[in-house]
Amino acid sequence: MSAEAALQPPRSQPLAALRRRMEEQVLGQEEFIEHMLIALLAGGHLLVEGVPGLAKTRAVKVLGRCLNASFHRVQFTPDLLPSDITGTDIFRPQTGGFEFRPGPLFHHLVLADEINRASAKVQSALLEAMEEKQVTVAEKSWPLPEPFLVMATQNPIEQEGAYPLPEAQLDRFLMKTTIGYPGAEDEQRIVALTRLEASGERRQPGKQVPGYAVEQVLSDRAKVLRIHLAERLERYIVELVRATRDPGARDGSLHGLVSYGASPRASIALDRCSRARAFLRGRDFVTPGDIQALSPAVLRHRIILTYEAEAEGRSSAEVIDRLLDCVAVP
Repeated sequence: MSAEAALQPPRSQPLAALRRRMEEQVLGQEEFIEHMLIALLAGGHLLVEGVPGLAKTRAVKVLGRCLNASFHRVQFTPDLLPSDITGTDIFRPQTGGFEFRPGPLFHHLVLADEINRASAKVQSALLEAMEEKQVTVAEKSWPLPEPFLVMATQNPIEQEGAYPLPEAQLDRFLMKTTIGYPGAEDEQRIVALTRLEASGERRQPGKQVPGYAVEQVLSDRAKVLRIHLAERLERYIVELVRATRDPGARDGSLHGLVSYGASPRASIALDRCSRARAFLRGRDFVTPGDIQALSPAVLRHRIILTYEAEAEGRSSAEVIDRLLDCVAVP
């Protein structure tokens, strides 16, 4: 955990307890946990990229148990149908009519595992759920529960049989976070924790964190929106996002690298995420550090590189780093 996070506890003590509980159960992934909580507080969805075995599923299960929220994991495959996730109408001979049977999307937390393996039709159904918080079956719309969070995973090392996510789908994700391997000490603690859980000496997390339930999430979301963000920082956010659309104008070395920059949805996401990060750190105002810390996660999946840039092995992370150096901090 960073020094800033240690010095400034979250405004909500139940939220602090939730974070501690998650860090006790998901070791060596503090930034990932923070991004999950920011997505939860900001009311957005999270795209996670990392190799198998880095506790992606475990993390969202722990979050669901601590919140006493419903959780469902969906393994995305090429033969998955839209009705497999949205639900479908079932004919009831007893009544002579149809009854809607909800699908996996009707949970507070949904883990879309290997999301890029699903077909375009499934992606379209998921897109409506993420954007409109509803699903449509047989011309009738059904609202999803609140809060509703999709955490989707991508495997960066296995692309056979995968479909690149459409840009419109990517833009609906509040953030994209990348997970790396834990350090040596954390990995040793993971081995010990897993052994204790397997032997029954340490119980799996199963109880709700006292005082922080689903209702509290919705209350804290309203508080996050009231976190102060100065007008000059709003302008800073806008300038950062606008710079992604023509980065060569800011830095000549970036000329010709970007086909499409981030949309205004990125400005909205960076605003909300920065407020949530400030709230998580016990402040009632946003600092430039909040914006800079979250810019890679908010922007990396919204910047479309040119073919030439990809051929040269350039990355959106490089573009973001250079723009953070070029755009003046107020």
